[in-house]
Amino acid sequence: MKHQHTINHEIAIEGRGLFTGEPVTMTVRPGAVNTGIWFIRTDQNPPSRIAALVNNVSKRARRTSLRNGTVAIETVEHCLSACAGLNLDNLQIELNANELPGLDGSSLGFVECFRDAGIDEQDAPRAGYTIDEVVRVVDGDSEVLALPPLDPNSEVLELAYDLDYGLSGPIGRQTYRAAITPENFEANIAPARTFVLEREAQELRANGLGSHLGYQDILVFGDNGPIENRLRFPDECVRHKILDLLGDLTLFGRPIYGRVYARKSGHALNHAMVVALRERFDTAQRAHFLDRAPAVDIHQVQRILPHRYPFLMVDRVIEIDGPRRVVGLKNVSINEPFFQGHYPGDPIMPGVLVIEALAQIGGILLSQELEHKGKTAVLLSLDKVKFRRAVRPGDQLILEAEAVRIRSNTGHVKGRATVAGELVAEAEIKFLLADSESL
Repeated sequence: MKHQHTINHEIAIEGRGLFTGEPVTMTVRPGAVNTGIWFIRTDQNPPSRIAALVNNVSKRARRTSLRNGTVAIETVEHCLSACAGLNLDNLQIELNANELPGLDGSSLGFVECFRDAGIDEQDAPRAGYTIDEVVRVVDGDSEVLALPPLDPNSEVLELAYDLDYGLSGPIGRQTYRAAITPENFEANIAPARTFVLEREAQELRANGLGSHLGYQDILVFGDNGPIENRLRFPDECVRHKILDLLGDLTLFGRPIYGRVYARKSGHALNHAMVVALRERFDTAQRAHFLDRAPAVDIHQVQRILPHRYPFLMVDRVIEIDGPRRVVGLKNVSINEPFFQGHYPGDPIMPGVLVIEALAQIGGILLSQELEHKGKTAVLLSLDKVKFRRAVRPGDQLILEAEAVRIRSNTGHVKGRATVAGELVAEAEIKFLLADSESL
């Protein structure tokens, strides 16, 4: 059985952002089991937390960015690649600016710092995801292909990349394949640096990006190869593409086992593959949950929530992952009282009640923290509410809530409701954590 890992002690890395050039201090702290990797903007008041998950990706050119509302963290892929390469599962990464240190444009600096901090095996199993069928995402002549491992019992990720800049250019065509192990990653992938063509570097500088970098700081390719710099590997460019791909795949939220082949892909297509794999995984997990005994039955739900008929919208809880995540369900029956008027002859569950169900499952999630503190979660605000499809009699709503931030007097969760794997509604929900006796 493989175990989860974190670092032994806190470390700090200082540098400047690769694109913005802004000075930044990055402080990495050990993370508790099953908490995953989080980025925390400590320059915000209050500090803003962003989980390293694909649903937090914000569209950016040439890099991977994560966003929580208006707060973003830029260029996370090199650090996440180091985390995946060294099998680090749980970290709290604090930043006092909006971009991680660029260091030398590779993952090597992050690997060295994590090694200096020591890697600690934790007393919890490492749950991965094994690719079980072929999944393909395409954009023009670019593609990413995910395939099951040749050995179904293998717990290794194999990556292959086909980089094609044309036969006449300074980079040409390069291919590389690697099995991701800590030793192989550290020796053959982590040192590979990011690269640009000379005209691309000029365009970036014209847009105010990377203006602090010289030719010794980043690989810039002219007509005859790297300008005022030397390659660490003859095929350093394609190795860096493997590095980026691994960092982006880390946004799945757990280790991936199998084979992933990419051709001429960038971050956007990598993210599309993670979304496709995550949808398959979530659908399978929901089917699995429904076959299991409830983690919290209706009697326990009634002890947690003050709601009663006809306003109790959670029938049972099917998974609880500590204070981090909870999954519940609501069976939607034609006997629901609201169907009498919404609408006669065409019954549709009111969207506001779907959001109410998400708020209730969020309250159950927060109760994991509040149970012994004499506090109750009271709805405070809603943000980013979106409805995707109607809910009708006979549907089974799967309700998920994931903690974003829990403070002494407020709680913030992300909620999503699905039916048969299809997204119905989503929202960010904030709660006031009030003293129970004052309500």
